[in-house]
Amino acid sequence: MIREAVPVDIPAIGDLEDELFGAEAWASESLLDELQTPGRVLFVFADEDDEVLGYAITMLAGDVVDLERIGVRADSQRRGVAGQLLDSALDQARRDGADRMLLEVSSVNHEALGFYAGADFRQIDVRARYYRDGSDALVMARSLGPSCNWSS
Repeated sequence: MIREAVPVDIPAIGDLEDELFGAEAWASESLLDELQTPGRVLFVFADEDDEVLGYAITMLAGDVVDLERIGVRADSQRRGVAGQLLDSALDQARRDGADRMLLEVSSVNHEALGFYAGADFRQIDVRARYYRDGSDALVMARSLGPSCNWSS
């Protein structure tokens, strides 16, 4: 089940951040700020016992939504959780009036690059040596409607 996160979800999300992102993980205080800041949406994918298996965080800025984070617990990966979270984020972005979604992903994260390419994102820019490990951030974008024209 996908639902908007509530403060009691923050410890579980923080644990997933540490597991998935290591040195790039966000602190629990930052996650709580995301939950409480207007224009930000934090979704969780929870099982029947309401245990958090994955999460996604978006930020609305005018007609653009940034997919700030998406993460799925290791034992729940490759089961459609990330796809469902992304679909929920895309649907919410459309309801909020956005016409495109942007994200940044490490150039060495081949699984994520394949996932986003399969969801119709395409690379529009590179941020050299953006991550702590020295890898580049690939900036990717996806139209949320038929009227968006990517000219860059």
